[in-house]
Amino acid sequence: MNTPPDSPRSPGLAGLLTRGFITSPLTPLFLIAALAFGLLALVSLPREEEPQISVPMVDIRVQAPGLRAEDAVKLVTEPLETIVKGIDGVEHIYSQTEDDGVLVTARFLVGTSSDAAVLRVHDKLRANMDRIPVGIPEPQVVGRGIDDVAIVALTLSARPDAGDRVTAAELTRIARELRTELAKIDDVGLTYLIGETEEAIRIAPDPARLALYGITLQQLAGKVQGANRALPAGMLRDDGRQVMLVAGETLRSPDEIGNLVLTARDGRPVYVRDVAEIGFVGDTSDALVATVTRDAADSGPARRPAVTLALAKRAGANAVTVAEAILHRTQTLQGSLIPDDMQVEITRNYGETANEKANELLYHLGLATLSIIALVWLAIGRREALVVAVVIPVTILLTLFASWTMGYTLNRVSLFALIFSIGILVDDAIVVIENIARHWGMGGTDRRETAIEAVIEVGNPTIVATLTVVVALLPMLFVSGMMGPYMSPIPSNASVAMIFSFFVAVTVTPWLMLKVAGRAPLHHGAEGQGSRLGRAYAAVARQVLASKTRSWLFLGAVIVLTFGSLALFYTRDVTVKLLPFDNKSELSVTIDLPEGAAVEATDAVAQAVARAALDLPEVVSVQAHAAAAAPFNFNGLVRHSFYRTQPWQGEVAINLTPKHDRDRSSHQIALDLRARVLALPLPPGTVLKVVEPPPGRRSWRRCWPRSMAPTPRLAARWAKRSRRPSARSPSSSMWTIPGARRRRACGR
Repeated sequence: MNTPPDSPRSPGLAGLLTRGFITSPLTPLFLIAALAFGLLALVSLPREEEPQISVPMVDIRVQAPGLRAEDAVKLVTEPLETIVKGIDGVEHIYSQTEDDGVLVTARFLVGTSSDAAVLRVHDKLRANMDRIPVGIPEPQVVGRGIDDVAIVALTLSARPDAGDRVTAAELTRIARELRTELAKIDDVGLTYLIGETEEAIRIAPDPARLALYGITLQQLAGKVQGANRALPAGMLRDDGRQVMLVAGETLRSPDEIGNLVLTARDGRPVYVRDVAEIGFVGDTSDALVATVTRDAADSGPARRPAVTLALAKRAGANAVTVAEAILHRTQTLQGSLIPDDMQVEITRNYGETANEKANELLYHLGLATLSIIALVWLAIGRREALVVAVVIPVTILLTLFASWTMGYTLNRVSLFALIFSIGILVDDAIVVIENIARHWGMGGTDRRETAIEAVIEVGNPTIVATLTVVVALLPMLFVSGMMGPYMSPIPSNASVAMIFSFFVAVTVTPWLMLKVAGRAPLHHGAEGQGSRLGRAYAAVARQVLASKTRSWLFLGAVIVLTFGSLALFYTRDVTVKLLPFDNKSELSVTIDLPEGAAVEATDAVAQAVARAALDLPEVVSVQAHAAAAAPFNFNGLVRHSFYRTQPWQGEVAINLTPKHDRDRSSHQIALDLRARVLALPLPPGTVLKVVEPPPGRRSWRRCWPRSMAPTPRLAARWAKRSRRPSARSPSSSMWTIPGARRRRACGR
């Protein structure tokens, strides 16, 4: 049976909530609590530049002394791959086999706990050690995750006026002491040094003297090793005291080593100093790491040895506060632990960039809110705009509180979700405000009951509209791979914002309307007249709907314009990209010389790239690495760039001025740098890659010997690829030239 037209409407969920909250004394308390919890979440939410993606990667390193790559593949690599493939949660396996060593990397499903991944690999390997050949050392298992990426990098080098007083060994000593001090800060995680050197006492035997005295190398080595040993020999009790006895003593100086006595064949005593040269060696590392800056005297780039201290944060820690604590502590150590003839350059500060990104997006969020308030003021009225000015911040703060409880961080993706949804979440409040104002304009003595009737009228459609948006967003939660957790803040935060916007619209909004405009003069006319904006819309709509011909013409124009806009993708006038180019303050150039090249040759190429980079006005300083890797970012974590320590491998880390101090973006600077790198004279077979941090791109330059030169068709394809914006993910496979005695097998 049909309901009579004059029968009262069912209040529904919206009407019941409005009737319960419109005059309740709990409503202002709820409003105050929402503001308090939201502000608490805004202050407490960890700030990061990117969402934390848990992509556990477990490295299994095996030393295989004496095995060639071809034999190691069959004896070690393939059994390990088979063992690891049977572990629950392993998604991909990458292996790299070379002479005397094997590296197998197990990449687990996104979201797997890093600790659980390492334990699974440990247990599986221990249970299958019988499948590893006898004589192969026990594998070393190392877990890698997003929390291993350093948020702060401090580069120590000598001041320009220090001359040769500061050596690489002295830099290493200070960097180690600084690392010990900074590791005491709360929430500091993994720390490591790049470019550190080891001091050692070198014993250089003289073959002629050894032959003269009849002493073998085994005798010399055995004597030094035996003398450099101290062992506990028990306890001595004497006169009521108990003293630990130690047999032997460790060697501390070259003189102590030189005074060791060797026994010659004829019984004559011979000292170590008689058959070998003994002395301190300040640098035993094969890697060459230096910082390159512009000289103040304009005499060209100045190069000085450098050591970089990289510090990561613990999982869930606020990158901003941890970075600030590290820098503050470093500043207090200037002049005490850090001598005056050393300088500390901040070559990475993800805490600062994360804070800048969050503040910038919060600014745009506030700007969008003000724009909506101004629009409501013009379209409806100032009192209604005041209600919107309260409702939107309350909804956003409640969403931030929900995001905090769900474990998300304040990053550019989660804030983008709020900016994206602000235009949608304000719809519920505007619909309720406008309908209440319209009903009040239609007459009625009791504005409270009229407001409730107005909410009941639009309640069910508002619920349906809210749920429709939520249902449209939720499928993004089921995106697989690394993009799943990266994009998950968008559906989560936007859906929560929509649900909160509905409840705020039917509880707080009518209460605010009654308090702000409950006794104000009416500015809505009788039903059907509408506002100026409504009358303008009606005038246009009447012209379009005046006849069937005009209606079909309008529809046809809309269809043509729609397909015309889609054609821009085909013509590449609009570039399609998964993520926009970021404007970061760092770039890098990776260097690969032909296998077997000396570290000096790699360093020469790195210095040439550094000089080319310093010609750019936006570049502040450059760190050149030969046989060493720069502090890795997320891109380097996935690509395992920290293993790039061969003599023919290098990297140049480029530090740019802050983005607000330069006109060009980092992407434009990278393209300019690539053009300059193309003009460098490089050894044949050299491969250079200009790399932007994600979501940037990687540009390539290859210098081939004639015997390895690609065909013109292949070269044209590479050139076309390098000119086209890349949409490859950071985990895409690298292009490599396999060496003569090295085998790389990727992916299973």
